[in-house]
Formats: sequence, structure tokens, C-alpha cells
Amino acid sequence: MRRRHVLTLAAATGLSGLARPAAAFVDETWADPARPGRALPLRLRWPAGEGPCAAVIHSHGLGGNRAGGAAWGEAWQAAGFAVIHLQHPGSDTETLREDGVLGLRRAAGLKAYLQRVGDAQFVLDELLRRRAVGGPWARLRPEAIGFSGHSFGARLTQVLAGERPPRAPAQALERLAEPRLRAFIAFSPGFAEREGLDDAVLQRRFGAITRPFLCVTGTRDDAMIIGDASNATRRAVYRGLPPGRRAQLVLDGADHMTFGGGSGVAERPGGARLLRRAPGAAEREPEHQRVVAAVTTDWWRWTLLGDGAARERLDRPAGLAPADLWQIG
Repeated sequence: MRRRHVLTLAAATGLSGLARPAAAFVDETWADPARPGRALPLRLRWPAGEGPCAAVIHSHGLGGNRAGGAAWGEAWQAAGFAVIHLQHPGSDTETLREDGVLGLRRAAGLKAYLQRVGDAQFVLDELLRRRAVGGPWARLRPEAIGFSGHSFGARLTQVLAGERPPRAPAQALERLAEPRLRAFIAFSPGFAEREGLDDAVLQRRFGAITRPFLCVTGTRDDAMIIGDASNATRRAVYRGLPPGRRAQLVLDGADHMTFGGGSGVAERPGGARLLRRAPGAAEREPEHQRVVAAVTTDWWRWTLLGDGAARERLDRPAGLAPADLWQIG
């Protein structure tokens, strides 16, 4: 069943000269016929107008849902992108509601990880199928689709882009990488620190990611609820990427939940108490999110649309504090 919602934008995006009307979205559930019983809740945001548009698929973190990344989805939608917020049954808020933190620990394993890969590939298949049928989906530009994710969703983003985790069979990695995606953003990227942080290890792991890849993290961005990614690993992903079309934004004082953009966890009764926040992070979140919304929008405009002006803005993003770090190239 479809439910159409009209929301007032709650967070400024930092996009100069951009009108900010109410943001409409549609909630749907898509069933994957190749995986009986696998039904995926989605939140669809269409940009204004009827012309062709690039698209971004966004994946929530562990214990989140399709409400995750609302701050980013609203900004990208306002800038002319279609945004598909993908919810992953088995590692979403419903898992937290039914089984608590122990359920999330189970959900952080290989099975849920591979389910998420299947979810992303199915949604891409379905987008292209619907586009071929026609109607509103004919607006989508198949050569201009990006993928982003937060936390566990960032891990998904990494492997779709071509990450090569240690001990993973080469043939399996070829099946996991998704060639139909053009560019990526990982909010709170990472990996297990025990697997090593030296440059050779990082290059083996991330050196095959040749498409544009942006890492977004903060100086207080550590493991959240559960997880094995330290702040050091979150900031190390960029070092492993090949020089060229890579970038990294590290915001001073920003913690893990800063980059959820509205995680969906807090919407659950009692869920907010699970969200440990670094001192001062919640107070600075609006300014941090304005910067993230502006930088990520320009990233998509450059990498998906070839916007030269957006690329120029990325040389020196507006709104950065003196202690923030921005690297590109």
C-alpha cells in the first residue's frame, strides 16, 4: 500500500540559492521474487518536475530503517536527485524491537551482510525494470546512479564499490561488486581494526575501488551500540583508495550519529537511550549536517552529472571549521 507524506524540511541544507519547499516522499514495499519472503520497505523521494534525473540509493545503519538519512535525502531531492531509502529486514529497527541488542549482534554477521548485498542488487534490477516499463520511472538516468550508506550501510557501500576484504574468495568478490553504480558516499566507513592499518593492507583492501568514493566521518566517530570499527579505521579507508577521484571529510567533534542524518532508531519508543553521543556532538549536529548536506550534494552533482561548478566548490567547501579536515584527489 502506498502512503504519500508531505514533510516540512527540518534541517537546513546549506545549499545556496536553493528553494526549500515541503519535501514529499512515498513509502512502498518491494518483494524480491528471487528470494521468497524477502520484502523490502523503501522510501522514495522524487525531485520536482518531470525531466530526467540521476538517482541515489541510500542504506541505513544497523538497527535503522528507511527513515535513515532523511537530512541527506531531503537535500539531494531538493537538488534534483531521486532518492531511494532502502530498509533491510533482519538488520533493521524491527530486529532491535523484537530482539534488542543481542538481536543486533546477530544481525551484524555475514548472513545479514550478504542479504544487504542482495537487497541492493535487487533494487537496482527493479529500478531498471520499472524504467523500461515507462511512466514516472522513465525519468531515471541509468548511467547516473549512486549509492550511499551509514555505518553497516557504509560497509555495504564499500563492497559494492569493489572493496576486497581479507580471506574473501576472489570469485565471490566479483559477484558482490556492482558495476552499474557510478559513484559512492560512505558515512562512517570502516572495517575491523584487527585486520591491520598499514598502507599495504589498506591498498590491498581498497585499491580496486576506482570509481568516485567519498568518505564522511568525524573525530568522535567510533563504534555505536555494537561494532568493531574504530575511529582509526574510519579515517583509514581514504588512505587505501587509489589517488584520483577520492575524497574525505572529517568533522571536528562529530560522532557516529551525526552521520545517520536521522537514523530511524530514535523513532522507536525507548530507542533514543541506546544512542550514545559524544559530549557536544548533539549541540553541533545542525552545523555539521549543513556542511555534510552541501558537500555530498556537490559530490553527486560532480560525479553523477559532470557539474564543473560543483567540482570547483569541492576544492574549498564552504562552512568548514578550522579543525575540520577535507581531502580530495
